[in-house]
Amino acid sequence: MAEVIIVKSQDEAGEIYARCVADLIAAKPNCVLGLATGSSPLAAYEKLAERVKANSIDVSAVRGFALDEYAGLDPAHPQSYRSTITRTVVEPLGLNPDLVHVPNGALETIKDAGAAYDKAIAEAGGVDLQILGIGTDGHIGFNEPGSSLASGTRIKTLTEQTRVDNARFFDDDINQVPTHCITQGIGTIRRARHLVLLAFGEGKADAIAATCEGGISSLCPASALQLHPHATIIIDEAAASKLQNADYYRWAYEHKPAWQGI
Repeated sequence: MAEVIIVKSQDEAGEIYARCVADLIAAKPNCVLGLATGSSPLAAYEKLAERVKANSIDVSAVRGFALDEYAGLDPAHPQSYRSTITRTVVEPLGLNPDLVHVPNGALETIKDAGAAYDKAIAEAGGVDLQILGIGTDGHIGFNEPGSSLASGTRIKTLTEQTRVDNARFFDDDINQVPTHCITQGIGTIRRARHLVLLAFGEGKADAIAATCEGGISSLCPASALQLHPHATIIIDEAAASKLQNADYYRWAYEHKPAWQGI
């Protein structure tokens, strides 16, 4: 099963992610990072940027692939994922923007954009470490409930709940939130060598319980992490509040040998 790490704060979760990525870059300077948007990864990116600057880590060869993009939204729009990744990851870390890729959401070419994106990931050697958030309904990327657990990058229709959740990024106006997206599929995500999922707050507790301890089902797309050989789920106490085995997860992490890393 996935390793579950219960932390006291988002900053603590960010430190764990930052340490893991720094070690990866040291071992593989041209590593490929899978990048997610949303609120959950922000502390992780901030802590990684601090570590990169404090330790003068050379990130000039680091490559990146974003999880998803809104369909039909101008890449220059401040809430496009191209703009968001540039603002929250590329610029703070000092990455080479030419090496960071986002799915092409242009409507005129979107029909073939998914296959092209999966091909680009494969040609880069695959994603080494993919960071993930999770929706209140258990979606990862924009793989809504009912998504195939073998799916590749493709067009998806967003649920109303996801549009409601994301309206906060569009002046709380759901009418501004696109109805479609292009997203890495569950199958694409599962090909990454290491998955790190972050979740915080009581609102994510049901989704985390279903992900970690429920059955593997397309109704909770994140439950596919149970099938991955190297998945790490980092959550705060509120998000962990409905886990039956929370005490065991705490005990296991407290007694984990340092050489195992995450």
